[in-house]
Amino acid sequence: MTFVLGIGGTFQYGYHLSVLNSPSPFIKLFINDTWVKRYKTTIDDGTLTLIWSLVVSIFSIGGLIGSTVSGYLIGRFGKKKCQLCISILPIISTLLMSLSQTAGYFEMVMAGRFLSGFYTGLGVSIHAQYVGEIAPQKLRGFINVSGPIAVSLGKLCGQIVGLREIFGSESLWPQVMLLSGIISFVQLIALPFFPESPGYLLLEKGDKEGCLKALKQLWGDRDHQDAIDEMMREQSSQKKGRSMSVLEVLQDPSNRWQLYIMIGMILSMQLSGANAIYFYSYDVFHAVGFPEDRIAYVSLGVGSFEFVSTITCSLLIDRFGRKVLILGGYSLMALTLGLLTMTLSMQDQYFWMSYCSVALTFTFIFIFGAGPIGAIISTCVEIFAQAPRVPAFVLFGVFSWIGIGILGMTFPYIVESLQHYCFLLFILVIIISGISIYFYLPETKGKTITEISQDFNKLNFRRQHLERKASIPEGVLCTRL
Repeated sequence: MTFVLGIGGTFQYGYHLSVLNSPSPFIKLFINDTWVKRYKTTIDDGTLTLIWSLVVSIFSIGGLIGSTVSGYLIGRFGKKKCQLCISILPIISTLLMSLSQTAGYFEMVMAGRFLSGFYTGLGVSIHAQYVGEIAPQKLRGFINVSGPIAVSLGKLCGQIVGLREIFGSESLWPQVMLLSGIISFVQLIALPFFPESPGYLLLEKGDKEGCLKALKQLWGDRDHQDAIDEMMREQSSQKKGRSMSVLEVLQDPSNRWQLYIMIGMILSMQLSGANAIYFYSYDVFHAVGFPEDRIAYVSLGVGSFEFVSTITCSLLIDRFGRKVLILGGYSLMALTLGLLTMTLSMQDQYFWMSYCSVALTFTFIFIFGAGPIGAIISTCVEIFAQAPRVPAFVLFGVFSWIGIGILGMTFPYIVESLQHYCFLLFILVIIISGISIYFYLPETKGKTITEISQDFNKLNFRRQHLERKASIPEGVLCTRL
């Protein structure tokens, strides 16, 4: 079930991030040819840049809208029905892209990209929550990391499909979305055989029998009363037993620090320098002497390295815990970025510095995938109870897309001004985030949601906690039963 959810969820996000990189020159040529046939004149550079910017950015607009409406749709229809319905959208998007050149409308490419963004925004939110709720506690970290694994696999597949030997050519580029449509069709066929989230069935629908049936299908035919009792304790610990709205979550003091931590980790993940590394990888590989027509294959190696690193994270997270992977990863990432800044600044003076830059590029990607990215996603799922989880992930999606938008708008100007010294800004972001996480994020490994909520309540109700502690007479021993 984790695999089926992944190919229709975060896989699509990673796939659409990378799939248009290689065929982009042919899409621009198609836009120009369409313009000539339609208006009998060549398109000027400014208009072509504007249209191409819309093709690229409309994906983020669709993603933001999809993330925003995900809370309402999930709360009304449930995660399974939502995922089934949006599985149809990639098929429509694939048809629009595939037929755009035949029909002679570049607007079909834009419409397909918007639909891709919309179902990606929905799918990422559904996938993260769904796998978090079907996972047994001892495998919770491993299964939660399936999201980042699917993202990196999607990026890798997008890079492979975009190669000129496959669909990265002038005649075949409209077929780059074919894989997206095929795997969505697979999910559409397979998902009906799996159950709805047990937590949703019990806490939202009040269907205890359905919840027990789902648990037996997912975890085996044995006694699951302890899991049901834990869900009921989780519900009783919340002021609202049913799903909350985004506004209610924002106003609820018992979820205040969970939101602070989640938003901070999302923005730090987007602004940690990973996208900058991908941007500079071309220059680094070019400086080493790779021919331009071979750099795409070296970049494919970077994508493969990221995929391997996220699998490594899934094997480490339940052994070392989330906080250790985040803080350890951030420390090593800051060190790597510092060294990379030095090697890039001196690669014109010493020829071997370019090789050091390549090694540091691969090292950074591995550290990022093996540590922070998987641990952050897993932590964001685990720190919220059932009632606030859906609206919290609406905010998760919104801030993720905002982070992408901020980076997309400001990064070109930062690079133009600071060159490779822009990595110093990312080091600052990593250090600030690491310090905040060290002091304010409790470890979630092996804890129930009730225990995690109690840890956060020491921050959410700090004043009451201190007053209660001060009211205990000195010398009195207090134990919690």
